[in-house]
Amino acid sequence: MSTLRRLREAPRHLLVCEKSNFGHGKSRHRQHVETHYHNYRVSFLIPECGILSKELKNLVMEIGPYYLVKNLPLHELIAHEFINNFVKKGKLILSLDKDTYEEIGLQGRPSQYSGRKVMRYIVTLDLMDSSFSPESKKYKRASWALNEKKPLKFNFLLAWHHEGAEESTVMSYFSKYQIQEHQPKIASSTLRDLLCPLLQSGELEGKPDESCSAPELFDWLGAIFSNVELNNQSFSFVSTYCCPQPSILVEKAYLCTITGFIVSEKICLLLEQLCHYFDDPKLTPWVTLSVQGFADSPVSWRENEHGFRKGGEHLYNFVIFSNQDYWLQMAVGANDDCPP
Repeated sequence: MSTLRRLREAPRHLLVCEKSNFGHGKSRHRQHVETHYHNYRVSFLIPECGILSKELKNLVMEIGPYYLVKNLPLHELIAHEFINNFVKKGKLILSLDKDTYEEIGLQGRPSQYSGRKVMRYIVTLDLMDSSFSPESKKYKRASWALNEKKPLKFNFLLAWHHEGAEESTVMSYFSKYQIQEHQPKIASSTLRDLLCPLLQSGELEGKPDESCSAPELFDWLGAIFSNVELNNQSFSFVSTYCCPQPSILVEKAYLCTITGFIVSEKICLLLEQLCHYFDDPKLTPWVTLSVQGFADSPVSWRENEHGFRKGGEHLYNFVIFSNQDYWLQMAVGANDDCPP
């Protein structure tokens, strides 16, 4: 099955919509999840469901902790021991204002969203590159810059996907600093008598009087996650938004939201389990999985620069159909590249 794309541009954001099938050889669903690194909130909505399955409930409860380290010197993140223990692949990307960039003395490039007068620079250090070994000139210069020339300290959130190692390793490694372990916050609810858009998996742009489009669903989900009343009452001073048409009234729908610092590997497992939701016949023809990134993350997907100063949006949503078709919706703010 071929993949389709639709762009919807607005002054503050860009929305890209695709459709494909999980069984299609060229499906890129895992790629999109795995390369969106800084995930702040994950939500899934299951119409015609009041109680979560044991498999999904266990996955939610096993998302795992993340850590807050206060006043951590930046040079700790390029320490050889840290790289060996925790970095499997990746880069250290610094988004620096003009003064800090000039003081730090590392080579970078102007932010692509700086305008005519450059006030922000991006410095990228490839921690796994062979030229960044402890004996190399590149490593020694970076170590000197972050240790001596411009020592910087920040509060960091750390999330680590471990395979076989103990979670306590993170706590013990940074034990000389102020480190706290946090568990993701989980909020779940059963929505009653909910109007849901009618969808057809093959109709990304919808059909008049037959099905809603992907952008219409995207807007509706935003209202659901924000607890917006969808009554379209003329006296409402908050919102006159209502469910797009055509729609269907469902007796109940299960909504679960996980908030914290959530690694993409865990989201892949959630997506896989939601695909298996349709292994047995269900009343609903679709479910959704929505992922929102940190507004002030320096990147959105991969190493694409993220300009958080004008909105900060970078999020995606899967609509998973019972026949294993899916829609993928990706949105970014005004200061971002088009999603991959």
